Amino acid sequence: MSMPTFPQIEPPLTREGSLNEIIASIAAEELSLSHILNAEGEKLQYVLGTLPGLGEAAAFDEVMRVNQSVQDTLSDIMEQQMLLASKLSAAMNAPILAGPTGPTGPTGAAGPAEGAAGPTGPTGPTGADGPVGAEGAAGAAGAAGPAGLQGPAGATGADGAPGAAGAVGPTGATGATGATGPTGADGAAGATGPTGPTGPDGAAGLAGATGAAGATGATGATGATGATGASGPNPTSTAAFAANTQGSTVLVALGGSPIPLPNAQVLSPDITANAGNTVFTVATAGTYQISYHVNTTLSLLMGTRLVINGVNNTASTIAPVVSTSHFENQIKVTLPANSTVTLQLYPAAIAGTAILVGGGAGASLTIIRLS
Repeated sequence: MSMPTFPQIEPPLTREGSLNEIIASIAAEELSLSHILNAEGEKLQYVLGTLPGLGEAAAFDEVMRVNQSVQDTLSDIMEQQMLLASKLSAAMNAPILAGPTGPTGPTGAAGPAEGAAGPTGPTGPTGADGPVGAEGAAGAAGAAGPAGLQGPAGATGADGAPGAAGAVGPTGATGATGATGPTGADGAAGATGPTGPTGPDGAAGLAGATGAAGATGATGATGATGATGASGPNPTSTAAFAANTQGSTVLVALGGSPIPLPNAQVLSPDITANAGNTVFTVATAGTYQISYHVNTTLSLLMGTRLVINGVNNTASTIAPVVSTSHFENQIKVTLPANSTVTLQLYPAAIAGTAILVGGGAGASLTIIRLS
């Protein structure tokens, strides 16, 4: 068997040109996938009667068959999208090959034989002091100096002690008695003195004799037994369980998308599901325990939560900061009568697609009334 031959491409493709051709082919495939998605959307619009051309409204089973066909096509498109993403990543991360080694350049000119003198090094530290020498012999005594100047005069001395007192003179004559002055007004009354202390209590009197006990009265007749009250509701009689085991594909919009739970349903009479098995209505008011599980085939940067009466429940929300494929949570909440509960997937940043695990618990919801 001869070796296969390939047509000659002019001009010949380089490595960079080949990578550009691969990226261009990926872009063309992405464009064709967008046309397929548009065609699938128009198919649904045609069946639902929002596009002209349908003679009469399609039956419910026909709409469901078309919906299943669109869902299968979307699953195939998602697989193709993952292959294109892998191919684009490989093309963008392809290593750039080094070119051939160039010729050796000429040898440079020889430098001078002797380099310039280096700078003078720093001065070394001063050495330690030597030991102290022996004390020399005492010199000869000097000649006597001249006499000093005369000092200042001393301070004046203290005064002497006083002399003795002179003799007392004679007593003078007594003067005449003056007239008596008028009587002064009476003084104000003095303050009342404090009250004397209270005397001690007198001795307690003797206790009187205890009277005789009275006769016991006759026992009254027993009253009639009241009627038994009606039995209260059994908290555990209100409960529901629903799951998705068929591996559904959920198109997750920016505002969040409900997860259908059509399988393994066990619902008490006062809990009902809508036609799409996404909204569960609880007729009886009370305190409920609600738990859920969601398992996807791939790790996704998405979150899950419960929507109760049209409001996102914060305590039930799981908002991971890294991609994950398993979500579970449990809350206790008080529900008024005829409350609605929906399990929802929502994107962290952009819309996307989540594929639930098939053949097992891809998603489940449990509602139990506690009181």
